[in-house]
Amino acid sequence: MQNLTQVTTQGDYIIMSITGRDRLNKHLAELGLLAGKRLTVIQTAKGDSGMLIYFQGQRLAMSTEIASLIEVQPYHDIDLTNAQPLAQFKRHQQGIVAKLDGQPALRHRLMDMGLTRGTLVKVYNVAPLGDPLELLVRGYKLSIRKADAESIQVVEVGQHA
Repeated sequence: MQNLTQVTTQGDYIIMSITGRDRLNKHLAELGLLAGKRLTVIQTAKGDSGMLIYFQGQRLAMSTEIASLIEVQPYHDIDLTNAQPLAQFKRHQQGIVAKLDGQPALRHRLMDMGLTRGTLVKVYNVAPLGDPLELLVRGYKLSIRKADAESIQVVEVGQHA
C-alpha cells in the first residue's frame, strides 16, 4: 500500500484507508471518499502543486497534504482469480469481492446488502463459535452467517492486524 502522494503513474486505485482527523474523515466521507471506493489518478502530485483525480463522475483537485492521508492500492495488482471463501478469513483480514456463488436468491440478497464484485470487505469481528461474521462493507457493519460467507469469493488485499 502507498499513499496518494507516492503514486507515480496514472490509473485506477482502491482506497484502503484514510488516516486523518475525525473532522477531515467526515468531510471526505461526505464527498464519498471511503475505504473500498475506486478512484482514477489523472495527474500525479508534483511538488506542492497537488494532484487531480477522477472520482464518481467528477474531477477533484486534491492537495498533497490531504492526499498523503489516503492509503491506496493499485487496482490492477489485484488478481481476482486467486479468490477464497470469505468464511476462511480471520478477524481484521480484508479483501476485494471477486465472485458471488450460490443460489440466485442468495446472490441477490448479498448484492442488496452491498456485497458486489470489486467491493472492499473487512472481517470486523467473529462470534465466539465462529458464526456469524461481522463485516465492514462500504462504511457500515453487516452480520452474515458463515454458510452465506462461504459463497462469497474474496481476494485478500492490504494488511491485517
